[in-house]
Amino acid sequence: MTLTRRQMNAVFVAILLGMLLAALDQTIVSTALPTIVADLGGAGHMSWVVTAYLLAETVATVLAGKFGDLFGRKLVFQVSTVVFIGGSALCGLANDMLFLIAARILQGIGAGGLMVTAMALIADVIPLRDRGRYQGALGAVFGVTTVVGPTLGGLFTDHLSWRWAFYVNVPVAVVVLIMSARNLPSVRADGKPVVDYPGIALIAAGASSMILALSWGGNQYDWSSPMILGLFAAAVVLLTAFVLVEMRSPEPMLPMRLFRNSVFTVCSTLSFIVGFAMLGAMTFLPTYLQYVKGVSATASGVRTLPMVAGLFLTSIASGTFISRTGRYRIFPIVGAAVMAVGLFLMSTMHRGTSAWLESLYMFVLGLGIGLSMQVLTIAVQNTVPYADLGTATSGVTFFRTLGSSFGTAIFGTLYGNHLAPELAAALSGASASTAAAAENPELLQQLPAAVAIPIIDAYGTSIDYVFRWVVPVAALGFLVALFLKEVPLRGSARTAAAEVGEGFSPPAADDRVAQLERQISDTMRRQGPGFRSELLAAAHTDLAPAQAWAAGQTHLHTSVTGHAELTAIAKRHRVPPEVLEPVFDDLVRDGYATRDGSRVALTPAGDEQVDRVRHAFREWLDANLDSIAMAGPDDRVLLDRALARAAGKIVEEDLGRNPAATN
Repeated sequence: MTLTRRQMNAVFVAILLGMLLAALDQTIVSTALPTIVADLGGAGHMSWVVTAYLLAETVATVLAGKFGDLFGRKLVFQVSTVVFIGGSALCGLANDMLFLIAARILQGIGAGGLMVTAMALIADVIPLRDRGRYQGALGAVFGVTTVVGPTLGGLFTDHLSWRWAFYVNVPVAVVVLIMSARNLPSVRADGKPVVDYPGIALIAAGASSMILALSWGGNQYDWSSPMILGLFAAAVVLLTAFVLVEMRSPEPMLPMRLFRNSVFTVCSTLSFIVGFAMLGAMTFLPTYLQYVKGVSATASGVRTLPMVAGLFLTSIASGTFISRTGRYRIFPIVGAAVMAVGLFLMSTMHRGTSAWLESLYMFVLGLGIGLSMQVLTIAVQNTVPYADLGTATSGVTFFRTLGSSFGTAIFGTLYGNHLAPELAAALSGASASTAAAAENPELLQQLPAAVAIPIIDAYGTSIDYVFRWVVPVAALGFLVALFLKEVPLRGSARTAAAEVGEGFSPPAADDRVAQLERQISDTMRRQGPGFRSELLAAAHTDLAPAQAWAAGQTHLHTSVTGHAELTAIAKRHRVPPEVLEPVFDDLVRDGYATRDGSRVALTPAGDEQVDRVRHAFREWLDANLDSIAMAGPDDRVLLDRALARAAGKIVEEDLGRNPAATN
């Protein structure tokens, strides 16, 4: 893929905006939910505004990755953008809760496609050495939305309407669509991937049945009702069928063999629990702050920032420690324990709790989440076979998103089941206008204190009840974390650990070669400035560094377009052709290339020199890519493909950085 730096930046901006939109809508509605419920009714369905989006996104990420290989990443990215635009517009137009939930499903499908193709496009267009940094940046964006989402949702709710939390996506997504049409390259994977349709359908149906049972149980139906028992039975049957299908599928969505690796099993379980606690808490904290503390939607978003601050603080600190020492086991253990303490402290909050104390409790919860989440993807990538890098990485993020779905649904069930009788008791004998005001946080604060306090306490005790019941989930995470093995980290894993974006791990396609190239990229980033000279010396090439770059560029342009033009190479690097002419003239003088005007071609001697450099880089990777000697037969096939591809890229991309300086 031959792109100028300007073109790469344009592609990255389009991808970044798409990722921002998709990630933002996981959290932007949390502060708007109380107002949405007051406007549309359907308090019992409140959690599904978040859960429906997450479930649809989870399924879409799996399908979009495969469809991108089938039909091209650009097309899937654009279709996903259009679907996201349609879903956002319909969310803003919703006139009842069920319509809003249906629109959120559509929006989630578009978001899943945007996120997974964004990560795949980075692998298509960004040079190998820079890829880890760019993908880490996308992860950081995924995390930043945790900060800005609730606050932005509150601003729209207070100053425009909750509907603008959705409408705002439309113009931005249109810009993304235009930029993607103009800038994204059309890339399609070699070969035809196998799509695990039965596995995807079964996990989607099984998870939905389980979440519906947990959402409706004790709320819309008795726990012993045929509907709830039937949903639980259906979930068990569907999830069992999913396991059986995955054991026989040639290209399973989630290979069952991964669970033989205890690190993958432990990290997937912890990832589920982290998603459960983080998004569940972020969804219902604004409800507590608006109903119990009487703050505005905007202020409720701002007042959740201590949790996010704690999360970022320990994510950065733990990542730095891990990158320096290679030790990671202690962090999820301590993180789960701190998370349990934070949830317990938050279960003690009530109408009289000071804002400073509430902030401290949220900060403690954030510390625990940050300690737990940074290490999970890194630990898994460090221990699974190279052939399973893609599926293991996507598996961990899959469980985190699934945990977020279950967490939001179960938080909602606990909240709804406890609130109904508490609110009924508080409203006993109250007028219809008082009952209506009780559902609107703004109107609730305008009621006389004697009338409002019992209602406020009903909301407060219900939120406390939710956090109290989630403490055992975090405690379970602590027990699970004790079983995590400490395996010496590969060097590439240490590099990744230092980046806060790695902890958030946005969904990515299960492209095994792309994941391995990412590890190669991180390994290369540890090298000093003398790497190029050392590589050329090891290749025993007669080429000077500038000549090696020119030969690599000639080879790259010839392989892409069938011929190499000096003017095209100069344009790609944004330098006048006159700057590069002496380098190419030296190549011609020494017999490594021929030149006819602007057209350049390598001679057999030039091809031989390029092959020497590629071979030297391949040998360097064999020596420096950690644990390569332990690769099994399947790994070796994958490694051969990825290393051969990377060896070509280092000649064509990396030696060509700053071409004017090479002369």
